[in-house]
Formats: sequence, structure tokens, C-alpha cells
Amino acid sequence: MRKSRLQSYEDILEVLVNNPLVIDHIAYELDMNCTILRQHLDFLMKNNLVEERGSDKRTLYAITEKGVSVLKTLNFHKYLGKISNKIRVIDEALEIIRKLEKSEQREEN
Repeated sequence: MRKSRLQSYEDILEVLVNNPLVIDHIAYELDMNCTILRQHLDFLMKNNLVEERGSDKRTLYAITEKGVSVLKTLNFHKYLGKISNKIRVIDEALEIIRKLEKSEQREEN
């Protein structure tokens, strides 16, 4: 299944969260075409989530504080989704248990 743009942006931010990287290394880490990666990086830079840093003859890309905040928010949203799914499963299990208990009580009477 193809990744959404949001997932691609999130993946780029996650790769950059530890340290600034050159575009080739980011592309390798994400197994992404450099042309597409460049477009995604341009979008992230326009929105101040990633910045370019010059280093000798190479351009490094680094996540900004705003980028870190967005990444934390996205990760928290995923976490809440997982908890929500677990709560739903627990509610369903409790409902089944209640039905079984009622059924056993009827059989005893």
C-alpha cells in the first residue's frame, strides 16, 4: 500500500529527529526517490518544520523545534488511537462476559 503524504512527512521528520542528514542519506533511510523526497522537503521547509544547514560543500537537513512539536503531536495521536482501539476491545469483552453471566444465572434458576 502506498504511503500518504502525511505519513511520508512524518517519516522524514522521524529520520531527522536524531541529527541533520544529507538528502542521499534521508532517501536511503526511507527508501524514497530523491526527486519526491526533495518535493517533500520543500513542503516541510515552507512550513518551517525542516531547515537547511550548510556544512562544507554539503547541505544538511535538520528538523526544527516546530517540526519536533508536530512530530510529538502526530505520535501522541497514534498513541491515543491505539488506546482507543484497546478500550473498544475491552468494552466488547466486558459485554460478552455480562451476557454470559446473565445466561448462567438463568440456567441456575
